[in-house]
Amino acid sequence: MVILGSTGSIGVNALVIAQRFHLHVEALVAGKNITLLNEQIKIFQPQYVCISDEADKAFVEHSNVFVGQEGILEILNRSTSDIVVNALVGFVGLAPSIETLRLGKRLALANKESLVVAGHLLDTSKIIPIDSEHFGLWYLLNGRAVTGMTITASGGAFRDTPLEQLAHMSPADALKHPNWSMGSKITIDSATMTNKLFELLEAKWLFGCEKLGAIIEPKSIIHAFVEFQDGSSVAHLANADMKLPIAYALLGEVKERILPPVDLATIGGFNFSPISKERFPIWEIKDDVLSNPKRGVVINAANEVAQAHFFHGKINILELAQLSIKAYRHFEQAIPQSLDEVFEIDKEVRAYCQSS
Repeated sequence: MVILGSTGSIGVNALVIAQRFHLHVEALVAGKNITLLNEQIKIFQPQYVCISDEADKAFVEHSNVFVGQEGILEILNRSTSDIVVNALVGFVGLAPSIETLRLGKRLALANKESLVVAGHLLDTSKIIPIDSEHFGLWYLLNGRAVTGMTITASGGAFRDTPLEQLAHMSPADALKHPNWSMGSKITIDSATMTNKLFELLEAKWLFGCEKLGAIIEPKSIIHAFVEFQDGSSVAHLANADMKLPIAYALLGEVKERILPPVDLATIGGFNFSPISKERFPIWEIKDDVLSNPKRGVVINAANEVAQAHFFHGKINILELAQLSIKAYRHFEQAIPQSLDEVFEIDKEVRAYCQSS
């Protein structure tokens, strides 16, 4: 396999599964964590390595090192692997997703943005999502007619913060996820609930379900519900660990225990709550976005710029969401009909948000 984003949490867990099931790792793509990358190189002996910064090339303990986006695409074309794990973060992950599918390889996708910005232009039949919620939805489907799907949210760092204090929360506060440790972008997206909006868009393209929703389940044990035409609903429960969806994505079928089973007696009970627009302003446009899913590129571009503004102290966490909403409404006619238009709209939205 080829792993894009090998030093991030998804990449690290993918390598755990690869080692456990003796899967060959042909290429590793990483960012700035060269120390961890060198450790991975020693263990997995990949044929190809790619990093983000030319200045770090001399520190990589490998004789075949590529650099940047062009390097990733070159490795994809050189590799003989049938499966590519795309765990890159942000819009930068789209081009590798496109190239993976063009080459006829299977795409194990943890890069949400690929589907968010271009789900209508990608062959989803070749995509295996690496995500607890989408894995849960897939796991529950059994051929019966589905009328609705619901995914769960942890609520992020500010789920219990008094509303009047939200505007004063710092990036450091936003990165204190109550349930687990993830990369900074997805952790901030969790704090604003943008991550869950993205996951609903992904579900739209992956499953074609019209009735989609999300609720807060603070324990992150229940990941998804499916509502069937007969009126019954089923839920998927699993301890929060990405190795389970990764194992299915890489192996297709799993016949041995990956995680310890959920102990309901120890858990005691579950609490659910709706996602409020007061705490998570992005939810104001949730229904409209799901009715116009091809405009996901606008929200993604605006969100990436807004996150940078938030980290640099230019806006607060509530204003972060408001900038995405402002851009979404300003670019209401931005409906890309091709991948080229996706890239063009992305640039236009970023320029608009930088000047706002």
